[in-house]
Amino acid sequence: MPVEQPQYEKQLRVPATYMRGGTSKGVFFSLTDLPQKAQQAGSYRDALLLRVIGSPDPYAKHTDGMGGATSSTSKTVIVAASQKDDHDVDYLFGQVAIDKAFVDWSGNCGNLSAAVGSFAVHAGLIPAEKLPQEGKVTIKIWQVNIQKTIIAHVQMHNGEVQELGDFELDGVTFPAAEIPVEFMDPADGEGDMFPTSNLIDTLDVPGVGQLNATLINAGIPTIFLNASEIGYTGTELQDDINGDPQALAKFETIRAHGSMKMGLISNLEEAVSRQHTPKVAFVGPATAYPSSSGKLVKKDDIDLCVRALSMGKLHHAMMGTAAVAIGTAAAIPGTLVNLAAGGGELSSVTFGHPSGTLTVGAKAALVDNKWQVQKATMSRSARVLMEGFVRVPEPK
Repeated sequence: MPVEQPQYEKQLRVPATYMRGGTSKGVFFSLTDLPQKAQQAGSYRDALLLRVIGSPDPYAKHTDGMGGATSSTSKTVIVAASQKDDHDVDYLFGQVAIDKAFVDWSGNCGNLSAAVGSFAVHAGLIPAEKLPQEGKVTIKIWQVNIQKTIIAHVQMHNGEVQELGDFELDGVTFPAAEIPVEFMDPADGEGDMFPTSNLIDTLDVPGVGQLNATLINAGIPTIFLNASEIGYTGTELQDDINGDPQALAKFETIRAHGSMKMGLISNLEEAVSRQHTPKVAFVGPATAYPSSSGKLVKKDDIDLCVRALSMGKLHHAMMGTAAVAIGTAAAIPGTLVNLAAGGGELSSVTFGHPSGTLTVGAKAALVDNKWQVQKATMSRSARVLMEGFVRVPEPK
């Protein structure tokens, strides 16, 4: 049955840009282009963004909105000139639930982070004197959700963003221009990198049992598991898990208990209202497998296999923030990710995901008995898909 909706009197015409960033896409807004009441956090802004995307949708299609009915395509971004003197823009990310009237502001989207610099140039948020006619412009981004710095290196040509190129990214059909992205001091803003102070914890999950887990705040809070302990290999594709309601329920139970262990929630019921974070991922040793496109991922081309869930479903590739967590955990000897990649000191890893492979780098150091990572790096791409105005019924 269709969900009961509030009454609307008119449609708003809001300037917006539809962009792909990495393996995600979302609706981008300049803060000052939003209706005045949506320029501040609150129920009006959330209602507006929900209606832009087309949520909540019990049919899970987003037919009446801009969303794509997956966690990778139900995203919104708000960008503004930075309030910090040493940054160029402030970037706020909203993950829109598909079947619930809920916008999760608890984390970042690493994939869309790659599009923020390009959008800032397109939107006129970067002073003209900073933009070269040719070459790269370095854009310093303040990620408002997690209070961290991201640096994007955007290629310019003839004074405009160079979007087309030959950089190929598994999970994206067409090549584009490469955008190197640096996630500075990626330990999450909600606490220590390892909230329990352990590289490996034991999670006692009712109905599942005791599981080894690496709980890390880096890029995004993430719970890493050994694939073999939960009946998987790390080579699974989306249909292997997303079509199994019992498996999805098990992962959500693990996520809730891991979230409690990380101190992100005070009771299990709170996990329902915190869908975007933490993520659950599972790792396995390097193993050959056919990717979702049919391309063979060779064992010798990767260091390990990783699969991750986002908003309750196995992701079709890898979330950018989870890739930061993977690179960070891999750089720290003794974590489950590091051990799956062979152990020892690692400054970068190439991991296999459902759509192919991705390389992420990080350098870790033990300072005062606590692990620190200065930055994690990876390359993505971004492209404007459509620009103009989004029509959205005004919330009441």
